[in-house]
Amino acid sequence: MTISWVLAADSSYAKILQSDGRTAPLNLLEEREHPDARRKNADLYSDSAGRSFDSGGHGRHAMEPGTDAKTTEAQRFARELCEKLRAAALQGEYEKLYILAAPAFLGILRECLAENVKSRIAGEISKDVARQTAEEIRDKLPDFL
Repeated sequence: MTISWVLAADSSYAKILQSDGRTAPLNLLEEREHPDARRKNADLYSDSAGRSFDSGGHGRHAMEPGTDAKTTEAQRFARELCEKLRAAALQGEYEKLYILAAPAFLGILRECLAENVKSRIAGEISKDVARQTAEEIRDKLPDFL
């Protein structure tokens, strides 16, 4: 019997589901929320932009943050999920992994996945289904997991 995990995620919410057989239904293992990813950028910054001098002359200008705060929060949540998947793979908790994620978040996830997780990926779907039911998510996957 092959144990398959399904990660359904967006930048602020994720659920991990498990199928215990090729045609078995999905059972919810874990839900995770990251509410900071839903906050407005202005709420995530601690203060206003700093100022710097021009390299030549006497002008000054405001500094722009290097990365948008919402992207930083999405990356933080992705790293948390990737660590969970890595540790579970090391423990042999699953053999196959299917990832269904919002398009932008799927790209962020791909950047932080460990090799032992990448080797278990059986499929990826670039679609935001994180808040759908287990049955709705199962309908988007192959008949035989």
